[in-house]
Amino acid sequence: MKLYREGLLELEKLKPDFLVMVCNTIHLFYDILQKSIQTPILDLREEVKSHLIKTKIKSALIIGTPSTIKNTLYKFEGIEYICPDENEKKILAKCILNFNKGLKKKEQALKTKKICLKYLNSGAETVVLGCTEFALMLNHEDFPKINTMNILVNSVVDKFRECRIMALRSAPARENRVRFSAFPLIIERRLEENGKH
Repeated sequence: MKLYREGLLELEKLKPDFLVMVCNTIHLFYDILQKSIQTPILDLREEVKSHLIKTKIKSALIIGTPSTIKNTLYKFEGIEYICPDENEKKILAKCILNFNKGLKKKEQALKTKKICLKYLNSGAETVVLGCTEFALMLNHEDFPKINTMNILVNSVVDKFRECRIMALRSAPARENRVRFSAFPLIIERRLEENGKH
């Protein structure tokens, strides 16, 4: 945790409008980390909750790291929290590890998909992909799923747009161009795709 805090303090020196943690599991420590800095950190948990409520999901299988599942990162009132059994959690953890190592990636995806389909066929409305590796390995699978990384990217775009509007209102345009010129390319592309760049 010390290294994360130090990293956030280092990033805060750059005076960003907000920070983004591109990992599901680290959001288990969101409150602790947010208290260590003044700069707002985008809260992925709240963004996922808003998405589930907006899309009227009533039950979801949550897959992620063992910590994410055990500590119920994505458990919300009014939404049935379905989690894999102990053996499936071990399989999923191994799939994450092997996928990261580049070992038999298709096999990891098939094992994960099999677990997802079991619960979808038993009544889960959707699967929350609570780990970046699952978002990558199941990206093209055609079953009901929620990619938390897509939610994060869309939330960053919205927040960036908010910050840009506020900055344009309060500072000369030239300053704003410089300030936002280093924004990640993926976000710029998403803005262009939405026709709002």
